Amino acid sequence: MPISKQQTVFSGVQPTGNFHLGNYLGALVQWLDLQHKYRSIFCVVDYHAITVPQDTKNLKRQILDIAKIYLASGINPKRALIFRQSDITEHTELTWILNCAVTRMSDLNKMTQFKDKAGDKNVSVGLFDYPVLMAADILLYQTDMVPVGEDQLQHVELARDLAKRFNSHFGQTFTIPEAKIHKEGARIMGLDDPIKKMSKSAASPANYIALLDAPAVAAKKIKRAITDSGSEIKYDVKNKPAIANLLTIYSLLAKKSIKELERKYSGKGYGDFKNDLADIVAEFLKDFQANFNKISDRQVAKIFSQSTKKLRPIARATLNKAKTNLGL
Repeated sequence: MPISKQQTVFSGVQPTGNFHLGNYLGALVQWLDLQHKYRSIFCVVDYHAITVPQDTKNLKRQILDIAKIYLASGINPKRALIFRQSDITEHTELTWILNCAVTRMSDLNKMTQFKDKAGDKNVSVGLFDYPVLMAADILLYQTDMVPVGEDQLQHVELARDLAKRFNSHFGQTFTIPEAKIHKEGARIMGLDDPIKKMSKSAASPANYIALLDAPAVAAKKIKRAITDSGSEIKYDVKNKPAIANLLTIYSLLAKKSIKELERKYSGKGYGDFKNDLADIVAEFLKDFQANFNKISDRQVAKIFSQSTKKLRPIARATLNKAKTNLGL
Protein backbone atom coordinates (compact mmCIF):
# COMPACT_ATOMS: atom_id res chain seq x y z
CA MET A 1 0.00 0.00 0.00
CA PRO A 2 1.56 3.33 -0.98
CA ILE A 3 2.02 5.85 1.81
CA SER A 4 -0.43 8.74 1.69
CA LYS A 5 -1.11 11.45 4.22
CA GLN A 6 -4.79 10.99 3.40
CA GLN A 7 -4.79 7.43 4.70
CA THR A 8 -5.90 6.73 8.25
CA VAL A 9 -4.16 4.76 10.98
CA PHE A 10 -6.06 3.64 14.08
CA SER A 11 -4.83 1.93 17.22
CA GLY A 12 -5.60 1.86 20.92
CA VAL A 13 -4.50 0.65 24.35
CA GLN A 14 -6.53 -0.48 27.34
CA PRO A 15 -6.19 1.65 30.50
CA THR A 16 -5.48 -1.28 32.78
CA GLY A 17 -2.27 -0.22 34.48
CA ASN A 18 1.31 -1.45 34.30
CA PHE A 19 1.84 -0.26 30.71
CA HIS A 20 5.24 -1.77 30.14
CA LEU A 21 8.37 -1.63 28.07
CA GLY A 22 7.06 -4.29 25.72
CA ASN A 23 3.99 -2.16 24.96
CA TYR A 24 6.21 0.85 24.35
CA LEU A 25 8.70 -0.93 22.05
CA GLY A 26 6.06 -3.03 20.31
CA ALA A 27 3.42 -0.32 19.76
CA LEU A 28 4.21 3.26 20.72
CA VAL A 29 7.58 3.43 18.97
CA GLN A 30 5.79 2.48 15.77
CA TRP A 31 3.09 5.11 16.38
CA LEU A 32 5.73 7.84 16.65
CA ASP A 33 6.75 7.22 13.06
CA LEU A 34 3.24 6.72 11.71
CA GLN A 35 1.94 10.03 13.07
CA HIS A 36 4.17 11.86 10.58
CA LYS A 37 2.94 9.88 7.56
CA TYR A 38 -0.76 9.25 8.12
CA ARG A 39 -3.87 10.76 9.65
CA SER A 40 -3.35 9.04 13.01
CA ILE A 41 -6.06 8.23 15.54
CA PHE A 42 -4.98 6.79 18.88
CA CYS A 43 -7.63 5.70 21.33
CA VAL A 44 -7.76 4.94 25.04
CA VAL A 45 -10.05 1.92 24.79
CA ASP A 46 -11.84 2.08 28.12
CA TYR A 47 -14.84 0.02 26.97
CA HIS A 48 -12.41 -2.82 26.24
CA ALA A 49 -11.03 -2.48 29.76
CA ILE A 50 -14.39 -3.23 31.39
CA THR A 51 -14.70 -6.62 29.69
CA VAL A 52 -13.01 -7.81 32.89
CA PRO A 53 -13.62 -6.48 36.43
CA GLN A 54 -11.93 -3.15 37.18
CA ASP A 55 -11.34 -1.13 40.33
CA THR A 56 -13.78 1.68 39.56
CA LYS A 57 -11.89 4.14 41.77
CA ASN A 58 -8.71 3.61 39.77
CA LEU A 59 -10.15 3.36 36.26
CA LYS A 60 -10.52 7.12 35.70
CA ARG A 61 -6.95 7.62 36.88
CA GLN A 62 -5.68 4.90 34.59
CA ILE A 63 -7.51 6.38 31.59
CA LEU A 64 -5.75 9.71 32.12
CA ASP A 65 -2.41 8.02 32.75
CA ILE A 66 -2.53 6.05 29.48
CA ALA A 67 -3.13 9.29 27.59
CA LYS A 68 -0.18 10.83 29.43
CA ILE A 69 1.95 7.84 28.42
CA TYR A 70 1.01 8.47 24.78
CA LEU A 71 2.05 12.10 25.12
CA ALA A 72 5.21 11.42 27.15
CA SER A 73 6.28 8.89 24.49
CA GLY A 74 6.18 11.60 21.84
CA ILE A 75 2.69 11.38 20.35
CA ASN A 76 2.01 14.96 19.25
CA PRO A 77 -1.64 16.07 19.61
CA LYS A 78 -1.05 18.52 16.75
CA ARG A 79 -0.34 15.56 14.47
CA ALA A 80 -2.45 12.78 15.98
CA LEU A 81 -5.91 12.62 17.53
CA ILE A 82 -5.98 11.14 21.04
CA PHE A 83 -9.40 10.32 22.45
CA ARG A 84 -11.33 8.24 24.96
CA GLN A 85 -13.44 5.47 23.41
CA SER A 86 -16.44 5.96 25.72
CA ASP A 87 -16.76 9.61 24.64
CA ILE A 88 -18.02 8.50 21.20
CA THR A 89 -21.11 6.33 21.56
CA GLU A 90 -21.01 5.26 17.93
CA HIS A 91 -18.44 2.63 18.90
CA THR A 92 -20.96 0.57 20.84
CA GLU A 93 -23.83 1.24 18.42
CA LEU A 94 -21.80 -0.01 15.46
CA THR A 95 -20.74 -3.04 17.52
CA TRP A 96 -24.40 -4.05 17.91
CA ILE A 97 -25.02 -3.64 14.19
CA LEU A 98 -21.99 -5.78 13.34
CA ASN A 99 -23.04 -8.35 15.94
CA CYS A 100 -26.47 -8.76 14.41
CA ALA A 101 -25.79 -8.23 10.71
CA VAL A 102 -22.55 -10.02 9.90
CA THR A 103 -20.88 -11.65 12.92
CA ARG A 104 -21.35 -15.36 13.50
CA MET A 105 -20.72 -17.40 16.63
CA SER A 106 -18.28 -19.45 14.58
CA ASP A 107 -16.21 -16.27 13.99
CA LEU A 108 -15.81 -15.61 17.69
CA ASN A 109 -15.30 -19.24 18.64
CA LYS A 110 -12.08 -19.10 16.61
CA MET A 111 -10.59 -16.27 18.68
CA THR A 112 -7.63 -17.76 20.52
CA GLN A 113 -7.15 -14.81 22.88
CA PHE A 114 -10.57 -15.39 24.42
CA LYS A 115 -9.65 -18.99 25.19
CA ASP A 116 -6.36 -17.86 26.72
CA LYS A 117 -7.97 -15.16 28.87
CA ALA A 118 -11.13 -16.99 29.87
CA GLY A 119 -9.77 -20.41 30.72
CA ASP A 120 -12.45 -22.16 32.75
CA LYS A 121 -13.70 -18.96 34.42
CA ASN A 122 -17.29 -17.71 34.14
CA VAL A 123 -16.37 -14.52 32.26
CA SER A 124 -18.48 -11.70 30.83
CA VAL A 125 -20.17 -11.80 27.43
CA GLY A 126 -18.17 -8.65 26.66
CA LEU A 127 -14.89 -10.56 26.86
CA PHE A 128 -16.21 -13.00 24.27
CA ASP A 129 -17.54 -10.23 22.03
CA TYR A 130 -14.75 -7.67 22.36
CA PRO A 131 -13.20 -8.55 18.94
CA VAL A 132 -16.39 -7.14 17.39
CA LEU A 133 -16.01 -3.95 19.42
CA MET A 134 -12.42 -3.79 18.16
CA ALA A 135 -13.71 -4.20 14.61
CA ALA A 136 -16.16 -1.35 15.18
CA ASP A 137 -13.35 0.83 16.55
CA ILE A 138 -11.37 0.29 13.37
CA LEU A 139 -14.17 0.47 10.80
CA LEU A 140 -15.86 3.54 12.30
CA TYR A 141 -13.08 5.83 11.04
CA GLN A 142 -12.64 4.19 7.62
CA THR A 143 -9.23 3.03 8.76
CA ASP A 144 -6.65 1.99 6.17
CA MET A 145 -4.02 0.52 8.48
CA VAL A 146 -3.90 -0.91 12.01
CA PRO A 147 -0.50 -1.28 13.71
CA VAL A 148 -0.75 -4.36 15.95
CA GLY A 149 1.32 -7.01 17.61
CA GLU A 150 1.19 -10.56 16.31
CA ASP A 151 -1.22 -11.54 19.10
CA GLN A 152 -3.83 -9.08 17.77
CA LEU A 153 -3.48 -9.98 14.10
CA GLN A 154 -6.40 -12.40 14.28
CA HIS A 155 -8.67 -9.56 15.44
CA VAL A 156 -7.71 -7.33 12.52
CA GLU A 157 -8.45 -10.23 10.20
CA LEU A 158 -11.90 -10.45 11.78
CA ALA A 159 -12.43 -6.72 11.17
CA ARG A 160 -11.48 -7.24 7.53
CA ASP A 161 -13.86 -10.20 7.20
CA LEU A 162 -16.76 -8.33 8.78
CA ALA A 163 -16.18 -5.28 6.58
CA LYS A 164 -16.07 -7.41 3.44
CA ARG A 165 -19.17 -9.32 4.50
CA PHE A 166 -21.13 -6.14 5.26
CA ASN A 167 -20.06 -4.47 2.01
CA SER A 168 -21.03 -7.57 0.05
CA HIS A 169 -24.44 -7.97 1.67
CA PHE A 170 -25.51 -4.35 2.12
CA GLY A 171 -23.43 -2.24 -0.25
CA GLN A 172 -20.10 -0.40 0.03
CA THR A 173 -19.88 0.93 3.59
CA PHE A 174 -16.46 0.29 5.13
CA THR A 175 -12.83 0.63 4.09
CA ILE A 176 -11.04 -2.73 4.31
CA PRO A 177 -8.20 -2.20 6.82
CA GLU A 178 -4.76 -3.76 6.65
CA ALA A 179 -2.65 -4.88 9.60
CA LYS A 180 0.87 -3.57 10.02
CA ILE A 181 3.11 -5.63 12.28
CA HIS A 182 6.29 -3.98 13.50
CA LYS A 183 8.63 -6.94 13.18
CA GLU A 184 11.55 -5.74 15.29
CA GLY A 185 10.48 -5.65 18.90
CA ALA A 186 6.94 -6.75 18.05
CA ARG A 187 7.12 -9.38 20.79
CA ILE A 188 9.14 -8.35 23.81
CA MET A 189 9.24 -11.40 26.04
CA GLY A 190 9.01 -11.72 29.82
CA LEU A 191 12.15 -11.17 31.89
CA ASP A 192 11.23 -14.19 34.00
CA ASP A 193 10.20 -16.40 31.07
CA PRO A 194 11.51 -15.58 27.58
CA ILE A 195 9.11 -18.07 26.02
CA LYS A 196 6.06 -16.00 27.02
CA LYS A 197 5.32 -12.43 25.97
CA MET A 198 5.93 -9.63 28.47
CA SER A 199 2.50 -9.00 29.98
CA LYS A 200 1.01 -6.38 32.30
CA SER A 201 -1.32 -9.09 33.64
CA ALA A 202 1.56 -11.42 34.55
CA ALA A 203 1.38 -12.93 38.02
CA SER A 204 4.84 -11.65 38.92
CA PRO A 205 6.07 -8.04 38.48
CA ALA A 206 9.46 -9.59 37.65
CA ASN A 207 7.95 -10.42 34.24
CA TYR A 208 7.79 -6.83 32.99
CA ILE A 209 9.22 -3.35 33.34
CA ALA A 210 6.37 -0.88 33.78
CA LEU A 211 6.99 2.57 32.29
CA LEU A 212 6.16 4.02 35.71
CA ASP A 213 8.48 1.67 37.63
CA ALA A 214 11.09 3.50 39.67
CA PRO A 215 14.29 3.45 37.56
CA ALA A 216 16.21 1.67 40.33
CA VAL A 217 13.52 -1.02 40.55
CA ALA A 218 13.63 -1.52 36.78
CA ALA A 219 17.42 -1.80 36.85
CA LYS A 220 17.17 -4.57 39.45
CA LYS A 221 14.65 -6.44 37.29
CA ILE A 222 17.09 -6.38 34.37
CA LYS A 223 19.96 -7.61 36.54
CA ARG A 224 17.78 -10.41 37.90
CA ALA A 225 16.35 -11.40 34.50
CA ILE A 226 16.89 -15.05 33.70
CA THR A 227 19.60 -15.93 31.21
CA ASP A 228 20.48 -18.95 29.08
CA SER A 229 23.15 -21.56 29.55
CA GLY A 230 26.65 -20.58 28.44
CA SER A 231 28.03 -17.05 28.53
CA GLU A 232 28.14 -15.84 24.92
CA ILE A 233 26.19 -12.67 24.07
CA LYS A 234 24.58 -13.86 20.86
CA TYR A 235 21.21 -13.35 19.21
CA ASP A 236 19.72 -16.83 18.85
CA VAL A 237 15.97 -16.97 19.53
CA LYS A 238 15.85 -20.77 19.44
CA ASN A 239 18.83 -21.63 21.62
CA LYS A 240 19.31 -18.43 23.64
CA PRO A 241 15.82 -16.86 23.91
CA ALA A 242 16.55 -14.91 27.11
CA ILE A 243 19.67 -13.19 25.75
CA ALA A 244 17.97 -12.63 22.39
CA ASN A 245 15.15 -10.82 24.19
CA LEU A 246 17.53 -8.64 26.21
CA LEU A 247 19.51 -7.84 23.06
CA THR A 248 16.30 -6.71 21.36
CA ILE A 249 15.45 -4.39 24.26
CA TYR A 250 19.02 -3.04 24.34
CA SER A 251 19.07 -2.51 20.57
CA LEU A 252 15.78 -0.61 20.47
CA LEU A 253 16.49 1.62 23.47
CA ALA A 254 20.13 2.36 22.59
CA LYS A 255 19.40 2.58 18.85
CA LYS A 256 22.26 0.22 18.09
CA SER A 257 22.10 -2.83 15.85
CA ILE A 258 22.15 -6.26 17.43
CA LYS A 259 25.29 -7.09 15.40
CA GLU A 260 26.99 -4.05 16.90
CA LEU A 261 26.03 -5.18 20.40
CA GLU A 262 27.29 -8.72 19.74
CA ARG A 263 30.66 -7.26 18.73
CA LYS A 264 30.74 -4.95 21.76
CA TYR A 265 30.20 -7.82 24.20
CA SER A 266 32.33 -10.41 22.43
CA GLY A 267 34.43 -12.12 25.09
CA LYS A 268 32.40 -10.54 27.91
CA GLY A 269 29.94 -12.24 30.23
CA TYR A 270 26.29 -11.83 31.06
CA GLY A 271 27.09 -9.67 34.10
CA ASP A 272 28.68 -6.83 32.10
CA PHE A 273 25.95 -6.98 29.50
CA LYS A 274 23.07 -6.88 31.99
CA ASN A 275 24.66 -4.13 34.08
CA ASP A 276 24.97 -1.90 31.02
CA LEU A 277 21.42 -2.68 29.91
CA ALA A 278 20.15 -1.93 33.42
CA ASP A 279 21.74 1.53 33.21
CA ILE A 280 20.20 2.17 29.78
CA VAL A 281 16.73 1.12 30.96
CA ALA A 282 17.00 3.24 34.11
CA GLU A 283 18.08 6.32 32.12
CA PHE A 284 15.25 5.80 29.62
CA LEU A 285 12.68 5.59 32.41
CA LYS A 286 14.10 8.65 34.14
CA ASP A 287 13.67 10.75 31.00
CA PHE A 288 10.28 9.26 30.17
CA GLN A 289 8.89 9.85 33.64
CA ALA A 290 10.14 13.43 33.66
CA ASN A 291 8.04 14.02 30.52
CA PHE A 292 5.08 12.13 32.01
CA ASN A 293 5.06 14.20 35.19
CA LYS A 294 4.95 17.48 33.27
CA ILE A 295 1.54 16.64 31.78
CA SER A 296 -1.52 17.72 33.78
CA ASP A 297 -4.95 16.09 33.94
CA ARG A 298 -6.38 19.34 32.57
CA GLN A 299 -4.17 19.08 29.47
CA VAL A 300 -5.38 15.53 28.85
CA ALA A 301 -9.02 16.54 29.26
CA LYS A 302 -8.55 19.35 26.73
CA ILE A 303 -6.90 17.01 24.22
CA PHE A 304 -9.72 14.46 24.65
CA SER A 305 -12.32 17.17 24.07
CA GLN A 306 -10.64 18.61 20.98
CA SER A 307 -10.10 15.19 19.41
CA THR A 308 -13.67 14.07 20.12
CA LYS A 309 -15.08 17.14 18.38
CA LYS A 310 -13.07 16.27 15.26
CA LEU A 311 -13.80 12.54 15.32
CA ARG A 312 -17.48 12.43 16.22
CA PRO A 313 -18.68 13.68 12.79
CA ILE A 314 -16.61 10.96 11.06
CA ALA A 315 -18.01 8.30 13.38
CA ARG A 316 -21.56 9.57 12.94
CA ALA A 317 -21.26 9.61 9.13
CA THR A 318 -20.00 5.99 9.04
CA LEU A 319 -22.70 4.80 11.43
CA ASN A 320 -25.45 6.56 9.47
CA LYS A 321 -24.22 4.97 6.25
CA ALA A 322 -24.22 1.53 7.86
CA LYS A 323 -27.75 2.06 9.23
CA THR A 324 -29.06 3.36 5.91
CA ASN A 325 -27.53 0.48 3.95
CA LEU A 326 -28.97 -1.96 6.48
CA GLY A 327 -32.46 -0.50 6.01
CA LEU A 328 -32.74 1.26 9.37
